[in-house]
Amino acid sequence: MTDTDSPVSAVADYPLPDSGWAVLDDRVVVRISGPGTNKFLQGQFSQNLDEVTPDRSPRAAAATPKGRAYCLTRMVRAGEDILMDFPAELADDIISHLRKYLMLFRGTTMELVQETRIVGILGNELAEKLAENALDSLKEPGDSCALRDGILVKTQPTAEGTTRFEFWQTQDSEVAFPASPRMSLADWQASEIAAGVASLTAATQESFVPQMLNWQHVDGVHFKKGCYTGQEVIARMHFLGQLKKSLFRFRIEQGEDLPAPGSALVAGERSVGEVVNSVKYRDGSVELLAVVRHDAAEKALHPDGLPEAVLMPMPLPYSVPEREKSAQSDT
Repeated sequence: MTDTDSPVSAVADYPLPDSGWAVLDDRVVVRISGPGTNKFLQGQFSQNLDEVTPDRSPRAAAATPKGRAYCLTRMVRAGEDILMDFPAELADDIISHLRKYLMLFRGTTMELVQETRIVGILGNELAEKLAENALDSLKEPGDSCALRDGILVKTQPTAEGTTRFEFWQTQDSEVAFPASPRMSLADWQASEIAAGVASLTAATQESFVPQMLNWQHVDGVHFKKGCYTGQEVIARMHFLGQLKKSLFRFRIEQGEDLPAPGSALVAGERSVGEVVNSVKYRDGSVELLAVVRHDAAEKALHPDGLPEAVLMPMPLPYSVPEREKSAQSDT
């Protein structure tokens, strides 16, 4: 798979383009193969493997026994195998951890797939060229279809209404991507923030129960699938209404410093949240996703050490009904 030189940028265009594509080289793809594939993944991830089909590629989370997410991913069915994406910076750690459980499943393997890459797509133009008539079958986020050179997955739109797709290019062949508009990786990451889709880093791994990251609202948690590692904590939080903090989107009109993942958000002198992802725009503004206590979300918030960087609430493309019914206590 070859490309023309990709745009390299640490900042995103503002406003984000309505159409374009970017190679998501901050992710790696792994393939799980063998007779124990479904049973192995069913015991470690929050998704029901029966619902991972050629037509459906949902998100999933893997958690510690205490219910803290150490992996956020998507599951894609490729024949009898499952493909998943991991952040490149966390991949070795995630694979090493999962292989402790994989040893119990003789003949089942998990390997990096060097020839597979993921392309993020904004707008319908390129998706229509890739899928042609098959695009009509992708109605909801998570819907997918197999194409000649890979698998096209519809993902969450931005809150501003831009449609988005992921193309999992599984064949080592030339795909006719247009020469432009090619986006930077920062543009795609900004669209993830605008879509309310969190990603983990070394600073935030094992910091949050998946619901704190709104993972249930991007089809990443199946509450009726049965037992898996961390399921007891995750299910109790859901069924007993114990979620007291969740993922919010914010904007800083002018930010000299980019709040780092894992850094605190404060109200007055009190820490009430934690940055999950952030991006800087060319106009000097900043957007971020942060897990914030529900009872503090309407207060004047700013990143720790940056009192002038006032956070402006921004919309998400989905509702979070748990915020309305949460009690005034911490999780």
